[in-house]
Amino acid sequence: MLRWFSLLVLSLVSLSFSINSMAAPAQYRLGAGDLIQISVYDEPDLSQEVRIGLSGTISFPLLGDVSVSGLSPKELEEELVTRLKGPYLLDPSVTVSIVEYRPFYMTGEVEKPGSYAFHPGLTVDKAISIAGGFTERASKSKIFVMHDQSAVKDGTSQGLLVEPGEKKSLDLYDVVQPGDVITVEQSFF
Repeated sequence: MLRWFSLLVLSLVSLSFSINSMAAPAQYRLGAGDLIQISVYDEPDLSQEVRIGLSGTISFPLLGDVSVSGLSPKELEEELVTRLKGPYLLDPSVTVSIVEYRPFYMTGEVEKPGSYAFHPGLTVDKAISIAGGFTERASKSKIFVMHDQSAVKDGTSQGLLVEPGEKKSLDLYDVVQPGDVITVEQSFF
């Protein structure tokens, strides 16, 4: 009886870990600088690759300027389907994919401050490594991030630990987002 109970408890714990590991990550939000591919099935004249401008909009055939900043790729697909259906197409099928993410920025006590190409799964320690590593004077405990305003939709942050524009202390294994400005401060010792 005790053996069965132990197996049941272990199974439930294992199931709990499986469910937690399958939880969806915060959905990516489009912003100025992202390069996206929009494909409209069977409509090559409407399919295009376009970089999102500083205004957070794109110019789309038949629709003119479309505001995309703060939307997820899925939400943009739904928006385009809604606007194209009826007056232009009977049953449009739209796919939006990210070709190139907007860059992240490294400042402060790193060997090569500047902007760098973002890739999914990027952590602070990897970002510092991309920027040439710490300088002699770098503080390994005073690392801060300011999130890009593009992560905001309707005035609210979307799954961020800190509001855009606010400064937050980071650990080396925290995840970096596109548009983040990471600052490594100077150590006094």
